[in-house]
Amino acid sequence: MSHGSHSSATNMGASTCKMEMLWNWNIVDSCFISSSWHIKSNAMFAASCVGAALLVVCLEFLRRVGHEYDAHLLRQFQRQLRRQQAALANATPANCCDGVPNVGLQYATFRASGLQQLIRAVIHAITLGLAYLVMLLVMYYNGYIFISIMLGAILGKFLCDWMVVRLPYGGEGEKDERRTSVGATGPSGCCA
Repeated sequence: MSHGSHSSATNMGASTCKMEMLWNWNIVDSCFISSSWHIKSNAMFAASCVGAALLVVCLEFLRRVGHEYDAHLLRQFQRQLRRQQAALANATPANCCDGVPNVGLQYATFRASGLQQLIRAVIHAITLGLAYLVMLLVMYYNGYIFISIMLGAILGKFLCDWMVVRLPYGGEGEKDERRTSVGATGPSGCCA
């Protein structure tokens, strides 16, 4: 098939994608990521804008899932450490600390298991893949898609990353918080 016949087939009814590497406001005949994502109507473009925004919301959600899973693993380790400390404290005689110097602050090290690390890696890979898709959408320099991505980022941050911080305050609360933190008394549980 010659190049001339291909261009005449294109002119007979099939429209081509408008792809510009400069800022644009194109709607109909825009293409994003692949030729199958060819915008042929205003409604299709509106759905693409909503889809781009939801893609960013999903990205923020996956970031949150990753952080929550990491926090879950740490809480699980802290509970296990506290149980070990309590068991050691119950097994040790009451006068265990007589003549034993306080060793100060000690640390317990947590290392994720193979399955936990695999889950963390999968969450990270999906998050990275979505981030690259969003980046590719931005690189089409379409103003409407860019605005949709920004609105999706605002909505995603608002819905999925609500800031909640637990801060100790007061005299007794600080002492209690120090005791319940990981590694504050060490794995022996003695001489807190």
